[in-house]
This record gives sequence, structure tokens and C-alpha cells, in this order.
Amino acid sequence: MMERRHDRQFVRTFFTSPTAVEGEDNSAKMLEGAATLRGLQAPDVWVPDNEDATAPSMREEGAENIVEAVAEHGADFPGEIHPRVVWHRDRPATRYQGLQQMLTITDPAGGAAEHIDGFVIPEVGDIDDWKKADEAITWVETENDLEEGGLTMSVIVESGAAELAMGDLREEMGKPSNNLERLFLLVDGEVDYTKDMRAMTPTGELPAWPELRHNTSRGASAAGCIAVDGPYDDIRDVEGYRERMTANRAKGMNGIWSLTPGQVEEANTAPLPPKTGSWLLDLGSREVELEDAGDAQVYDGDHLSLVETPDGYHLTVGNEELDVDEDELREELLDRTAYIPSLDDAVDSMEEFEAAKEAGKGAIAMTRAATLRLDGIEIDIESDRMWDEATYQAAMTPIELFQDVYEHRPDQHEELVELYSEDVVERATAVGN
Repeated sequence: MMERRHDRQFVRTFFTSPTAVEGEDNSAKMLEGAATLRGLQAPDVWVPDNEDATAPSMREEGAENIVEAVAEHGADFPGEIHPRVVWHRDRPATRYQGLQQMLTITDPAGGAAEHIDGFVIPEVGDIDDWKKADEAITWVETENDLEEGGLTMSVIVESGAAELAMGDLREEMGKPSNNLERLFLLVDGEVDYTKDMRAMTPTGELPAWPELRHNTSRGASAAGCIAVDGPYDDIRDVEGYRERMTANRAKGMNGIWSLTPGQVEEANTAPLPPKTGSWLLDLGSREVELEDAGDAQVYDGDHLSLVETPDGYHLTVGNEELDVDEDELREELLDRTAYIPSLDDAVDSMEEFEAAKEAGKGAIAMTRAATLRLDGIEIDIESDRMWDEATYQAAMTPIELFQDVYEHRPDQHEELVELYSEDVVERATAVGN
């Protein structure tokens, strides 16, 4: 993995808003509303969108609106500000327009430049096109007397050429002929990617493109950038949005595009460790969360039954039936259960391993135990997991995400303390340091 050259290790939310709304007395009203978001409704990265979200006839006014809104609200906005400008790998005139937009937005006379963290470049192509975008930003920094390399560059991966270009980044970054070290986010753009690939589905829905998300996450890891998934258009499908984020996190992609403040709040919260731990039970076709009754974890549904027999137990899960003794039942239930640790649990494990390491131990066993209550029958289960340094480092990822959020989003401190308690937050910010 290349060394990251930006402060943030994680970005949970990439929130776009139109820069100019046609037919309104105040065309900047969407910008002004976004600029005043705070707490869990405020994104890690706010993207005043002067490309797809803004009509072509309004983009000149949109660039001016960005300057006014950011000059007024940028100092107090809790996240980073990365406007999206126009660009296209096959259209020199569009690239020139993007350059002009960036020059306008960062003109020191407008008062916004000091609050602009970078630019989002859409529709990039092969690696030479990425270099053109980088060179344009370098030109903007020179023309407006800004620090060279101070503006980051994020790209929207929405073409096959851009997807392949991610494989060239490790070789190209760091060469004296470019400033590609400024790269920050690699963001999937599945809609235009689908168009570029000439892909079709029977219903007209977008393909799932899990390969694109995997490749973007891999490319970001190799180049020291951060991967962000594209927009989830069905803004009412909260459960689908959560499922998408869960699948993404398993690929190392912890951030997602957000289209509404409601999606921002969901995406800001989803990657954080839960407040309380929970046990899951695999029922074959699905997993269910067991109810914590205090003294036992309880399943009270119709997809599993457990009956005591003269020789042991008869277990039915869906269409599967098993006759087992107590030890065999315990093993079967161990295979069917999993535990989701809370932030407090995760910190406990980290602290326990750190203490063991300090005492000279290279590996220790971590025990997880529970009493299951199924159809009124109680069974104790227990499992041991060996922790070594590699396990510890892998388990640090959710803790590091929490620490990154706590460091860069002080506006969320009060909500985090309310969620977890002050003691847990203090321990979580200290562990591993």
C-alpha cells in the first residue's frame, strides 16, 4: 500500500448538491442548505456539483454560487469541500470549461479558496487524461497563487478506460512529471459506467457491478487513496442502502455517495461499531438477530425447532432435520452462530491483547460464550479465537475508523458520547496509540 498523503484515512459520505437551481428566486438555495448541515447529517465530503446535478445553462452561475456559499459558510462547515467541475476524456472544450470553473472557484478575490479542499473530476479516461486533470489543477494553483499540491483531486470512475487506469497509478504516482500524489478519492459512477460499457439488463435497472466496486477498492488501496461507492438512487429504500454499504465494507469500501441528508446520516452511522453487541443465528436461507434476554440469547421464530429426545435432541432448521447428542448440538449451534461485537467489546479485546503483548506474549486466546434459549431449551456455547499481531492489526480497522471520525468531525463528538457513553469513547480514542 502506498503512503497516504492526506489527513483522512476514511470517508463515509460523499454528498452532492446542485450549484444552481433553474427557475428559483435564489438559485443557490440547495447549496446554502447543504452548507448549514451539522452533526451526523453533515457529510465527510461535501461536493457542490457543477456537473450532472446542474443544468448546462446554469453552470456559470453555479460556479459563482459556489464562491458565495463557500466564502460565507466554508469556515464553519465541519466536513471537507470538494466541488465537482465539468471534464471529459474525449472533449478538449469540456476540459477547458472545467479549468475555467476551477479558476473561478479558487480566485482569491472571491473568498472561497481557503475553504476549498480539492476538486472532483468526472468522466476521466486513461492515465494520460488523469495527468491532464492533475496538470489543470496545478495550473489553477499557480494562477491563483495557491500552494502547489494543496488541492486534492478525486476522480469519478465511470468508464472502462478509467477502471483500467487505476492499475497504472502505482507506477505513475511520484514521477517528477506529475502531481498525481494529490489524488484523494476514487469514486464509482455506475450510471455512466453502464453507458460506457453498453451494458443492458431486462428491466433496465443498473447492473450490480460488484467487480467495479472491488477494482476501485483495490485501486485505492494500492495507490494510497480512499474508495467511495456510487449513488444509490432509490432514496426510500433504506434497507437496500444499508445492505449495499454492508457488502461494500466487506470489500474495504467504507464510503458511499449520498443523495439526501437522510442518506448522509445512514452512511455516517453504518460503518461505526454498534453500541451493543449481538448474536446472529444462521437459519440457512437467512440470518436473524437473537433477542438478548439478559441471561440468554433467545430465538422465538418458526424457522427452527429444538426438541429433547431420550437419546439427545431433535433439531429442525428449515427443511433440514438432525438427531444429535448434546456435544453434537453444541457444535452445530456454534457453526450457526456469530457475534457482532460492540465498540466496547472491540476496545476490551484490543486492550486485553495490548496488555498480553506488554507482558511478552505473542498470542492469546479470546473466549466468546453465550447461553442460547431455543424453544425453551438452554444450551451453553463457547469458542476460542487465537489473537496474534496480525489479528490485532485487522481488528483495529473499525477502531481506526472511529478514531478518524472523532479526530476530523468534532461536530459529532456530542452525538458519539450520547451513543456510546463518555467512558467508551475515551477508551476507543486511546487504544492502539
